[in-house]
Amino acid sequence: MRRIINYAPRPGVRILLAILPFVAVLAIYLLASNARLAIEPNDKLMPSFATFWATIVRLATTLDIATKQYLFWWDTWLSLWRLFVGLGIAALLGLVLGILVGFIPYLRVTFEPFFAAFSLIPPLAVLPILFILFGLGELSKIVLIVFGIAPFIIRDVMLRVASLPNEQIVKAQTLGASTWQMISGVVLPQVMPRLLDSVRLSLGAAWLFVIAAEAITAEGGLGYRIFLVRRYLAMDVILPYVIWITFLAFLMDYALRKLAAAAYPWDQIKAA
Repeated sequence: MRRIINYAPRPGVRILLAILPFVAVLAIYLLASNARLAIEPNDKLMPSFATFWATIVRLATTLDIATKQYLFWWDTWLSLWRLFVGLGIAALLGLVLGILVGFIPYLRVTFEPFFAAFSLIPPLAVLPILFILFGLGELSKIVLIVFGIAPFIIRDVMLRVASLPNEQIVKAQTLGASTWQMISGVVLPQVMPRLLDSVRLSLGAAWLFVIAAEAITAEGGLGYRIFLVRRYLAMDVILPYVIWITFLAFLMDYALRKLAAAAYPWDQIKAA
């Protein structure tokens, strides 16, 4: 007798099933919003979809008098710039330190406990310290992102390096490879797919740190705008911004997944 685990949906059904939860959430919101607006047409907690659209169009197409910017696109640019710089630095640190610590025994014994402890420090708890040390400008926001996700990436890469079959290292040494040749020819190609996966897994945390930093001190950004308008209960701004952040994160995750599949197809076959 076949179990339910042996039934797999066809490609077309998969798409429908993937869309279904989103449709359900939209339908529930629409029904709840219509019910509230029928009682109070000026209700701010659950605006209509038309209100959402009008607000975003206004923010995206109307020049703000104070900043001389189109706020929606300006906020998006600032947040993405902070995110990409922080992610890039964290990924570079994770790659370099993760490989060195994971590959060289003396470094692994010395620094593995340190990075394990360092990764357990709550980044938001040290946010005031970062502001004191680095000021209230862009540097402190970038440092927060790096501080928050670099230890995780370093440990993940380090564990990947340590898990490589020892036979590969022995064979490389037998063929006369130097330490650098073993790192570049044996370790690096097998670590890069893991690095991309680590960055993908860090996207949610990276966005959290961007929003947190912008909420406390910033003059623009998606998180700044959300916390600026919260005092007015401006859900017509907050909810679209949250959806936009989620969409941007999804696009970044999708792009990294496609990059990994294109650059390292052998790893995808192995994972399958």
